Amino acid sequence: MEELARLAGITVRTLRFYRERKLIPPPRREGRIAWYNDHHLARLRTISALLARGHTLSGIAELAEAFDHGRNVGDLLGLDAPTEETPVRLTPEELADHFAGEVTAENLAAAMELGYIGTDGDEIVHISRRLLDVSSALVREGVPLAEVLDAGRRVREHADALAALFTDLILRHTSEEDLPRLRPLAKSAVEAELSLALDRRARKQT
Repeated sequence: MEELARLAGITVRTLRFYRERKLIPPPRREGRIAWYNDHHLARLRTISALLARGHTLSGIAELAEAFDHGRNVGDLLGLDAPTEETPVRLTPEELADHFAGEVTAENLAAAMELGYIGTDGDEIVHISRRLLDVSSALVREGVPLAEVLDAGRRVREHADALAALFTDLILRHTSEEDLPRLRPLAKSAVEAELSLALDRRARKQT
């Protein structure tokens, strides 16, 4: 415990307090000896970084619980990685930097439920660089992260319907082997229609 506290730059008393608050997992015990590892050190450094960013201990405790009981990266990616999206690895404090003040236990749980993020040891894995960038940009513009995630859930429903429409259309006239080759056509059609829909919506707002 003394060595861990020294490496983390905190006092033993603070470390004991974090243990009592369940901010770090219990050590591995062999008889009367308690063994800590790099996972504990990484968690303590994350706590210090989040405290420096203005998070409260209560909020960090909620995040730690969600983090420890969330989906792991295997659940997130399944058997295959995304074909076109690039997953992103983040530390918890890097995630907090992307969504300043908005990374709550509720939002973290919602993002995990959506399949946006999973955990891999002491890291968080976001399934899509593009979705991460868009989400953080909207939050910087003043849109609450909870509403961004709710919008993402609704977009997912429409996207699933569009994917089913396109897949059924292609399979009625070609074969399953043609789907990857014709996939860009579906994306172009959806992007064009969304662009036109945004134009129509903008005209209604004026």
